[in-house]
Amino acid sequence: MRLIHEDWKTNFRDWTQPGFRALAVHRFGTWVQQLRWRPLRVVLRRVYTSLFRFVRNHYGVELPVTAVIGRRVVLGHQACIVIHANAVIGDDCFLRQNVTLGVINAERGNQAPTLGRGVVLGCGAVILGGVTIGDRATIGPNAVVMTDVPADTAVFPSTPRMITPPNPRPTVSPGADSRVAASRSSA
Repeated sequence: MRLIHEDWKTNFRDWTQPGFRALAVHRFGTWVQQLRWRPLRVVLRRVYTSLFRFVRNHYGVELPVTAVIGRRVVLGHQACIVIHANAVIGDDCFLRQNVTLGVINAERGNQAPTLGRGVVLGCGAVILGGVTIGDRATIGPNAVVMTDVPADTAVFPSTPRMITPPNPRPTVSPGADSRVAASRSSA
């Protein structure tokens, strides 16, 4: 309960925030797994599964109970956040929308990313494989990371560039269409 209260404070003291709700369901599921009395654990596991599916399908946040989540994590702008079941997220991390922490391929299915403390992931960031993102690193929007990132480092994708085709099509001036239409109507 203490961790859920801390998550509530970190997520702007708003229990309606989907990021807070996803974290609360994750914390609840972790607590249920630690229960010793089997009959209660079985019943509450079904409750957790229903809540997990609601958060996944309604908010677009897939946060399995087996993922290790640190304290004071913020899931900002929830939507399409996918966390691998073996991922580790450190304390004070901030994940924006469309973030994926996953595996490279099925053959390496158990190799999931590890985020250090204070890591910030921009929208659309993809971290793949058994890589480690160092403390206080920043991963920019739409960056794909498949290698370890040292602490206090910023990773951003290359700047988009415009490519003009070698034989561009001729453009028609804006008034040309009206002149063509007028010449056709007078004929």
